[in-house]
Amino acid sequence: MSEDTTLAKFISDLREKQGFSQVGLARKANLDLKVLEDIEGAQEFSLSVVTRQKLARALKVEPRTIKKYERVPEKAKPDEGYIETLKENILAGYLDDNLCPMCGAVLVCRVAEMYDLENKLIRHPKAHCTKCPFQIK
Repeated sequence: MSEDTTLAKFISDLREKQGFSQVGLARKANLDLKVLEDIEGAQEFSLSVVTRQKLARALKVEPRTIKKYERVPEKAKPDEGYIETLKENILAGYLDDNLCPMCGAVLVCRVAEMYDLENKLIRHPKAHCTKCPFQIK
């Protein structure tokens, strides 16, 4: 496969080469058929870690092999201003109902608290998307 092969084409070609229907692969990978249809229909450009691992196991390839075909469309790159506002909201205690700036899915948010070398409390906002690879570390 060439470097400009899409994720959709890569998964579809590999599935067919191994003799799976979409339904068969979805069952073997323990994924919802809609997820696989979205991937092969080019609705998904990047996968969650869990989805990538399930597909890799079912297709007998390394997860990194799938990851190299994933792309984040330019329009899906998050706005830095939105991310800063999101961080401020998380630190202010607004942990629910935050949406991913890349895909619009719900974010899982928390505040990590740790101490520095001078024993001062430092709070860091953390978030990760339930659908795409977006995260605030």
